[in-house]
Amino acid sequence: MSKSRVSPAELIASIDSKISRVRTRALDVSFNELYDMHESKELIINPDFQRLFRWSEAKQSQFVESLILELPIPPIYVIEVEDGIYELIDGLQRISSYLHFRGRHPEQRDSEHFLRLTECDVLPELAGLTYGDLPQAIQIKLKRHFIRMEVLRRESDNRLRYHMFKRLNTGGELLSPQEMRNCTIRLLGTTFNDFLKRIAKNPDFVSCMTQLTDEKRAQMYMEEYALRFFAIKNNASAYVKEIGDFLTEYMEAVSDPERPAAFAYEKEENVFNQTFRVLNEALGESAFSGVNKQGTPMGYFSALHFEALTLGIQRHLARLANGDRSLKTRFRTALSDLKSDAAFQKMTKGGGKNYAAALRQRIEFVEKRVAACLR
Repeated sequence: MSKSRVSPAELIASIDSKISRVRTRALDVSFNELYDMHESKELIINPDFQRLFRWSEAKQSQFVESLILELPIPPIYVIEVEDGIYELIDGLQRISSYLHFRGRHPEQRDSEHFLRLTECDVLPELAGLTYGDLPQAIQIKLKRHFIRMEVLRRESDNRLRYHMFKRLNTGGELLSPQEMRNCTIRLLGTTFNDFLKRIAKNPDFVSCMTQLTDEKRAQMYMEEYALRFFAIKNNASAYVKEIGDFLTEYMEAVSDPERPAAFAYEKEENVFNQTFRVLNEALGESAFSGVNKQGTPMGYFSALHFEALTLGIQRHLARLANGDRSLKTRFRTALSDLKSDAAFQKMTKGGGKNYAAALRQRIEFVEKRVAACLR
């Protein structure tokens, strides 16, 4: 194992430099204070996080039961976005559960919606009760229950704030990889994040992605596949095997304000729009579906088809986008024949296809087929 080339003094100086860029403080706040802060917009639960409130009513109820029983509660983490204004970055499920019990469901902010307790394991007597049904002494006890709030001050370095949140995992529900990127990378910068959200609504893209399940859509897989398109198109040489890490690293690189990777937004959007317009015109909703032996689309979404087709047409995109009816007919036929080809099916079915050489093979196979139809 190679040793670090920096001297002990240099290493200590580097550590001290990073520590000096973090400004934190810890506060003990009551749940009633958190409720009041949320009501007065001094505690922000960002919309990007609100959509991730997933605890079932049973799990929310058990958290409230824990508060009533005075059980230990992990701290929450916030960042100071303005003087005295905090944004919650870890602790969403716990705080949202309490707010829901007080009538402030995070997804139904315009009206009161009180949680009715259910499946309380230790105090089954709580079943069916709302906050208003509790004796006043218990209500006061809940309001005065304290929780530690760790505050990352405004003066802290944005990149360190990002890495802090990226490493937090205290009591939340499992998020999809893109949901986690959406939450964390926005701390570096929001431009690329917002770009992916907007471009994922492109009508041709939406049509081509029809066979993606509703569950996947709710977990931001539309945005992830848009990210996958740009990451492979622009940075395929960095891809080895782990697609999740590869996508995160690319999104970090583009979003990092201190050393952003080049990304020409207008040009990239035009390429994205042309790519999915061409594919939608040719195959529509079955663009990324496998086919059976008769060549009939099987109605499921294939990530391997997505990668192969979207990237495999890039060298020919200008001709395809501006081609006449005859060319587009030949292109449609070529893609239909390709999907039925035994060699292509072998490349796009089964496991063990998520490594760099296999990705290149799929893309090159499509490139050659498209080139042949354009001669």
